[in-house]
Amino acid sequence: QVQLVESGGGLAQPGGSLRLSCAASGFTLDYYTIGWFRQAPGKEREGVSYTSSIGGSYYADSVKGRFTISRDNAKNTVYLQMNSLKPEDTAVYYCAARSGACFSAGCLTPGLYAYWGQGTQVTVSS
Repeated sequence: QVQLVESGGGLAQPGGSLRLSCAASGFTLDYYTIGWFRQAPGKEREGVSYTSSIGGSYYADSVKGRFTISRDNAKNTVYLQMNSLKPEDTAVYYCAARSGACFSAGCLTPGLYAYWGQGTQVTVSS
């Protein structure tokens, strides 16, 4: 059974940091692209970043230079290090998996991902 479980969300002050984790089970990360998405109240879900199955990563312009995605295939876990957090980063963050590689910004489209976690809340506020 494919399962993705996010953790690491919480409350952070503006300028602070959080690290999100996405633990996968029921499949091997090696052959999957893993994406991070977020959804703020009243807004559509948007792509934040992905790490491709063949290496390489991509970031939305809104987080470029502040967020870093990484994967540990041995632990079947993907991380999202979030630094210099802003109030506009407040959202529920989801990780998602799709089979195969990704090469472009198009892979930040939620509809391309077959498997989703339940989400973790990130709130940035003073």
